[in-house]
Amino acid sequence: MSAFHISDSNTKGIDMLWNQDKQRMLMQGEILLHTRSHTLWGGAVTAWMYVPLVRSSVWQQITDYPRWVQYFPDITKSEVLIKGDVKRLYQAAQKAFLFFTAQVEIYLNVVEVLGQQIQFRMEKGSFEDFHANIELKDLGNGTLLAYTVQATPNIPIPSIFIQQAINLELPANMRKMRQVLCNSQ
Repeated sequence: MSAFHISDSNTKGIDMLWNQDKQRMLMQGEILLHTRSHTLWGGAVTAWMYVPLVRSSVWQQITDYPRWVQYFPDITKSEVLIKGDVKRLYQAAQKAFLFFTAQVEIYLNVVEVLGQQIQFRMEKGSFEDFHANIELKDLGNGTLLAYTVQATPNIPIPSIFIQQAINLELPANMRKMRQVLCNSQ
C-alpha cells in the first residue's frame, strides 16, 4: 500500500498526507477526524472512513437521501422536495443535551458531481450557517468517504462544546452509516 495525497477543499487549505499507518487504520475500521473552530458558536469537522464497497455502490446509497435517517440516529426526517440538477432537501433532527432537547430543521440545496462529490448548502433553517460536503475516492477494493461539515447553530452553544460533541458522536454515527451501507449489499 503506497501513500496517497488527499486535499479537502473544505479544510481551508489543510492537506493531509495519508501514510500507510493511516490507510491501515482506516481499512481496519477507524474513523479519522480533524476538528477545528468555526465561528464563536459553531464547529467544523472532516471525518474520513473506509467503506469496503465499490464507489458506485456507496454513491447509489448515500444519494438516497430519505435513507439518511438510518445513517444518523439524530436525523428524524430526510426528504427530497425537488429533484433536478440542484436538488432541494428537507431534514429535521433532534438532539438531547444535559437539560434540554434541541430540535432543528434545515432546507438544503444539494449539488452532486456524479460518483465523486455531494455539496450541501443551507437555504434556510435552524442554523446561522451550514455547509457540508461528501467526497468519495477509490481506496484498495473499497471507497474512502470524506465528510466535511461546518455549522453554527442558532442557539448559543460555545464552539468548544460543539467540537467535543462532534469528537464523541461523529465516529459512532459514521460507523452506523458504514454498517447500514454494508448490510444493504
